[in-house]
Amino acid sequence: MQGSELLRLVDAIHRERNVDKEVLFQALEHALLTAVRKKLGEQARVAVNIDRESGDPRIVGPDGDMQLSDLGRIAAQTAKQVFGQILREAEREVIFSEFDRFQRALVTGTVYRLDGTAVIVNLGRTEGYLPKHEQVRGETYRVGDRILCYVVDVKKIGSRVKIILSRSHPDMLRRLFEREIPEIADGVVDIVALVREAGYKTKVACTSLDPKVDPIGACVGVRGTRIRNIIDELNGEKIDIIRWSDSPEELMINALKPAQINSITLFEDIKKALVVVDEDQLSLAIGKKGANVRLASKLGGWDIDILSEQEARDRGLFDDGSADSESDAAEGDGAAPEAVADAPGASAPEAGVAVAETATEATAAEEPEPADASVSSDETTSTDVSAADDSAGSGDAAEPEAASAQDDETSEETVSEETVEPEAVAAPSVDAAAGEADTPADADDESADVTDETAAERSQEGGGAA
Repeated sequence: MQGSELLRLVDAIHRERNVDKEVLFQALEHALLTAVRKKLGEQARVAVNIDRESGDPRIVGPDGDMQLSDLGRIAAQTAKQVFGQILREAEREVIFSEFDRFQRALVTGTVYRLDGTAVIVNLGRTEGYLPKHEQVRGETYRVGDRILCYVVDVKKIGSRVKIILSRSHPDMLRRLFEREIPEIADGVVDIVALVREAGYKTKVACTSLDPKVDPIGACVGVRGTRIRNIIDELNGEKIDIIRWSDSPEELMINALKPAQINSITLFEDIKKALVVVDEDQLSLAIGKKGANVRLASKLGGWDIDILSEQEARDRGLFDDGSADSESDAAEGDGAAPEAVADAPGASAPEAGVAVAETATEATAAEEPEPADASVSSDETTSTDVSAADDSAGSGDAAEPEAASAQDDETSEETVSEETVEPEAVAAPSVDAAAGEADTPADADDESADVTDETAAERSQEGGGAA
């Protein structure tokens, strides 16, 4: 082999496999040295050198310089095998160092073949391995399809490098956001948390380090152009972008959207949250197969239990509020009998008015009951008689003893007629008031007649006593 041919061979291998030329020259020298010792013996003192400029090899043996043609066919075959082995090792190191830099990065390749459930992806100079557990459920791969993958791991196995790829890793979505959204790549918008169920839904919580930049708007883009590119790359996977918050309640409200939350109860010691929603919002908060609440729980680090209003009442979460409302209602109902009980202690005219007003307020919230007309007439008569007694007692100053006796009898009669049960007085008061409103003239005439008769009797008794 001439020196020029050797140089062309080294240059071609360098361009094709990206192996350094010096490494190739050293590999050739080591291969020739092994071939010479194969011919002359392992203990022979031999030196091999290849000129880097001209490519001419120089072999110095125990007896002087040697030519390549003096080695023979077996020695040449040995040199070929040794050179191939060294070349493969050098290429492995180059591939490992190259793809080791691409760990946690995105690579694009072509589906080369299907190895059982795994997919072999052609990455150019090497192949990537996409196992079953790193694939997205529901996706199908055909030979020749272009595919975007995330490099999970790069490791040496024997004489080759194995590159583990993934399509379901959460960091794949993070790298897509960095590639499509300049604000995230520049560090203005930060992705605080990201949880994903590959093939169905992803939740991304982000915040902005610049108050002038809206993190959600930056991720969505104008008319959704930025987020649409990411969704198309993931074959239509749903992505929820929410605003990060240090408050667990606010973060849960944002994470469970679009469901409307009524209340949140946190148990700090066990990191559990009880979320109460309306009945029509329950399925929306839980999501398809529970994915929405699972992702929200992973996003905030809380165990979330979602309940409807009825389930919350069944568990007794709202018992305190209902008990307070019932006690307030009971106090409101007991106010009317107390007012009626205090009414007879007042003066006769004021007592009748107080009883009528109290009875009207007490029966306003209840259905009126039929009342007897005789009761209302007796009540009116007793009120008028007491009023006449007061007027007569004040006007007749000649006989104080007779007037006071008469007033005592009248007051005892009035009190005896008015100290009835509160319910019995309360019920007919509405009808009595209604009756007075219907026939005011008749009521005035009857009261006037009774007053005149009472005054005449008292005047006669007073004259007799005198």
